[in-house]
Amino acid sequence: MSLFWEQQLVDIREQLLMMSGLTERNLSVAMRALLERDDKLADTAEAEDAEIDHLEVHIDELVITYMATHGPIARDCRLMLTSSKISSNLERIADQATTIARRARDLNTEPLLKPLIEIPMMADIAQEMLRDAITAFVDEDHELAVEIIARDHSVDSINKQVARELTEGMIADPKTITRALNLITVSRAIERVADHATNIAEEVFYLYQGEDIRHEPSLKQSARVEGPPPA
Repeated sequence: MSLFWEQQLVDIREQLLMMSGLTERNLSVAMRALLERDDKLADTAEAEDAEIDHLEVHIDELVITYMATHGPIARDCRLMLTSSKISSNLERIADQATTIARRARDLNTEPLLKPLIEIPMMADIAQEMLRDAITAFVDEDHELAVEIIARDHSVDSINKQVARELTEGMIADPKTITRALNLITVSRAIERVADHATNIAEEVFYLYQGEDIRHEPSLKQSARVEGPPPA
């Protein structure tokens, strides 16, 4: 492969890592806006979503250009496909961060409904899943990718618990409905973040092992493929 095409692959990876860093930061800022009841942080999280949208478009353009002008081998084809899907999932995580920021602004107009315990716990797990999914991509670590996928169940479980408790609270005291619904929306947004981090981990496994495990639950839990992926 010529140095020109090698540089194209490097550029795609670098843009993807830049996008992942911005997305992770945006999600963190949105959660701080919620926990610190800070409207300015919410504004920042929402404003920075546009930059992440731009990066998604740019990465897709790089992928299309590479595919259209170069005859990539199977491994490079998987990198192109995976890069596009990872960037799409990152953009959707940023959208969830915007949702959290907007709900945070609404919640800041009223007294705190209750101490936030489960929601920050969910966010910590989801954010760690996202960080580790990108680490798995950088380190070519398919075993870490499989381990990340298993964590999604914890986030799903906490989300159901939050929804159940808040629903019971709304029934007991209708005056809490607006705040409770906003918190349910935040909880669901975090659950979606974990889903997208799981998607990224599945794409990383496919990239480095050449096997699609998206629709194979049993394989997700125990996938261990020996030897290098097909060339």
